[in-house]
Amino acid sequence: MRVALCNEVLAPLPFERQASLAAELGYDGLEIAPLTLDDDPPMIPASRRRAIRQAAEAAGIGITGLHWLLVKPDGLSITSADAAVRRRTIEVMHRLIGLCAELGGRILVHGSPAQRRLPEGSGTEAARARGEAAFAAVAEAATRAGVVYCIEPLAPEETNFINHVAEAAAIVERIGSTALRTMIDCSAASNAEAEPVAALLERWLPTGLIAHVQLNDRNRRGPGQGNDRFHPVFQALVRHGYRGVVAVEPFEYVPDGPAAAARAIGYVRGILETLSGESPA
Repeated sequence: MRVALCNEVLAPLPFERQASLAAELGYDGLEIAPLTLDDDPPMIPASRRRAIRQAAEAAGIGITGLHWLLVKPDGLSITSADAAVRRRTIEVMHRLIGLCAELGGRILVHGSPAQRRLPEGSGTEAARARGEAAFAAVAEAATRAGVVYCIEPLAPEETNFINHVAEAAAIVERIGSTALRTMIDCSAASNAEAEPVAALLERWLPTGLIAHVQLNDRNRRGPGQGNDRFHPVFQALVRHGYRGVVAVEPFEYVPDGPAAAARAIGYVRGILETLSGESPA
């Protein structure tokens, strides 16, 4: 199990310093929000892509994947009734799959709540179908690139499309691609699901549909900065032999980004050290 840091936590720093600081703090990788790289991230030139990957490698850290995929460029939506908007959005999704692979990443997390909202009223079901079709449209590209594209369930206060793991899992199963999976964001799950996060993991990990986990408290701070306890979460991951990445993704940085990143990795590493000394359940 590798522990990554979502790089927007360190966004004010140059990318080279983001990578070196994350490595110094004890992270295994960076999960990149493309909007931190460029206002039009799908069009980042090859030379810049190489420089980003080389900077991470020089710091002794990997790029594990991408998240917050559709914030930039502006005007994207997988559910829009405007066919031109959807075509452009799917093209961006394809290009981000390529970007992820070129940077050495293996996971894309499709959250982007504002870019998937459903309209109210009679157009809701049609918009839902358009959103699902967008995921189907990128599954083959993800397969060819050797990456996994994850649909992220988000809490209702963020979006009205795909709020529960079961909803995302149903879409994944209907599309039927091994390159399309879902994931669990601890904050979103804590605010949307009836079960605790650890129970969700116990239920869904055996299905093979969970390919990624993001760590954050329901209060939107990092793990260890709220009332949520993550020891049971890691117990479930270890018990089921999870070999993927867990990514620290606070939304509120207290007292600031570097300090929040440092506190989170200390908390997480402490749990993992404790679990390494426990007998298997």
